[in-house]
Amino acid sequence: MKQKNFYPLVTIYITNFNYGLYLNESIKSVLNQTYQNYELIIIDDGSTDNSKKVIEKFRHLKNVKIIFQKNKGLNFANNIALKLSKGKYITRLDADDWLDENFLQVMVSNLKKDPKIGMIFCNYYLVDKNGSIIDQFLRHDFKKVKLLDQPAHGACSLINTECLKLIGGYDKNFRSQDGVDVWIRLIQKYKIKNINLPLFYYRQHGKNLTSNKKKLFKSRDQILKKNSYNKKIHNTICIIPIRGMNEDTVALKKIKGKIILYRIIDELKKTNHIKNIIVSSPDEKILKMIKKKYKKKVITFKRKQMLARYNTPIIKTLVDTTKRLSKKIIFDSILKLNVDHPLLNVQNYESAINIMNIFDTDEVITVKKENDGFYYHNGKGMMPFKNSTNLTLEREEVYRKIGSMHLIRKNCLLNYTKPKKTGHLIVDEISAHRIKNEQDLKISEILIKK
Repeated sequence: MKQKNFYPLVTIYITNFNYGLYLNESIKSVLNQTYQNYELIIIDDGSTDNSKKVIEKFRHLKNVKIIFQKNKGLNFANNIALKLSKGKYITRLDADDWLDENFLQVMVSNLKKDPKIGMIFCNYYLVDKNGSIIDQFLRHDFKKVKLLDQPAHGACSLINTECLKLIGGYDKNFRSQDGVDVWIRLIQKYKIKNINLPLFYYRQHGKNLTSNKKKLFKSRDQILKKNSYNKKIHNTICIIPIRGMNEDTVALKKIKGKIILYRIIDELKKTNHIKNIIVSSPDEKILKMIKKKYKKKVITFKRKQMLARYNTPIIKTLVDTTKRLSKKIIFDSILKLNVDHPLLNVQNYESAINIMNIFDTDEVITVKKENDGFYYHNGKGMMPFKNSTNLTLEREEVYRKIGSMHLIRKNCLLNYTKPKKTGHLIVDEISAHRIKNEQDLKISEILIKK
């Protein structure tokens, strides 16, 4: 018989959908914790495999609660757990992952030391589908972290239950990236702490939600949009610098019968985040083309010939254009776009602006995360950037800048030599595609179809 008056300090809940193969290991990792003042809630979200049979084996345990429901999605299950939770702290464990036996002992002891902490999270191991460790992920030293734009893993974080309820719980409109949404809301009001120990095992396999990158990027963009309500920037302009017809061969090329420059402008017009679109070029023919097609909807700006030279930094064009435009219009930030990345889209533009608003950055650069190994030459031979093939340090992660998109505050641009707080937007493979030659142009045609 289950104990009636049971008041655990921690609520652990497992969400499951057709992970019967891994579920037993996940549940046992909770039951084997060295710290035992917890309750376990198991929520099966409409599984059709053998999950029910696995779960029922644990029904007799006094601190285990089991819920079977129709498939309603992750955040619906999250909120069910939050509503039923008795613990002062709460954590989610996905059914295909598992915890180190000391997870609760370490996390709870740190939470007790500082009541101001709203969330505490640990480092983790990456394991393959068979449970073998393939990598270890260590976060930054959080005593030195100033920009909190890299969220904790949503399923290895212990959160103060009351804090989570006060920020509104989980948003049922999102079926993925719930950890990002909670992170953004928590850091606005509460202290965040990292435990620099790997206490969680994150399984990588073909059925992972994180393997569907398109869905993840879409959810992330929606979350950024939702949380960008407290605007710190209000008027963003977009500057598209073009050298001229003889120089920028890409600008007037066509993708699926449409001129690339027009494609970029039409994509920009889909958002109300951009106050003005400016095409800056020394070439009068291009400026006349824009005037004829877009009338007063796009501002044309005569670029100084000396600023259009290949060896002249683009920042000089942006500064010159910004100073001259400041006499005519009011704006506080500039989005610079080059024509060689024509597959960037309205979500990319808006998300960059939302990141600047949420994290109060001076600029936002667009990047693509590189997972391949990188080497440098030390004079004796090639040396890897990373210390080990099975240890990933957050400070050693490599990102490639997508140079054709750059958002920067006006006051920061005009004082560009001063130190800046730089945020980043990770984009997908399609958005990151750059046109350098005819072959890249043909690839663009294929990517557009996707």
